[in-house]
Amino acid sequence: MNPLLSKCSDLSTLVELLRPLRQTGQTVALANGAFDLLHVGHLRYLQAAAQLADLLVVAVNSDDSVRRAKGAKRPVVPAAERMELVAALACVNHVVLFEEDDVRPVIRMLRPEVHVKGTDYTADSIPERDEVLCYGGRVAIAGDAKNHSTSEILARLTGDK
Repeated sequence: MNPLLSKCSDLSTLVELLRPLRQTGQTVALANGAFDLLHVGHLRYLQAAAQLADLLVVAVNSDDSVRRAKGAKRPVVPAAERMELVAALACVNHVVLFEEDDVRPVIRMLRPEVHVKGTDYTADSIPERDEVLCYGGRVAIAGDAKNHSTSEILARLTGDK
């Protein structure tokens, strides 16, 4: 078995794995996204997110949720491979897949101390902000300026840009 897959679990299992760690005072940051064609912008976002808590959990959109958000030609890379790539990053502790169009169900179960979004958001524009604040969590912005995009990379590869 690929050892990276040990970082990947379903949400219920992850909540149980984290329980004893949290009881010792460790904190959890949650980042999320499609991570289709992993690029340096993704890496910088996740590295910065990892600095905001003791453990970084990354929620990866399922193939169906990526299609709903990005169109019929996406994702380019299947969910299982996207999860494995994200799990390979040293800054990532756990990876979980989610089917929904936004990450609120993951937030409800995981209750991260910090929910982290990239710099294409502001603290006030994070869609899940109210969900996090209602239980006393906080939201944060991490990563460098939004100068990298999977959509732009695909457009360059196909000559659409």
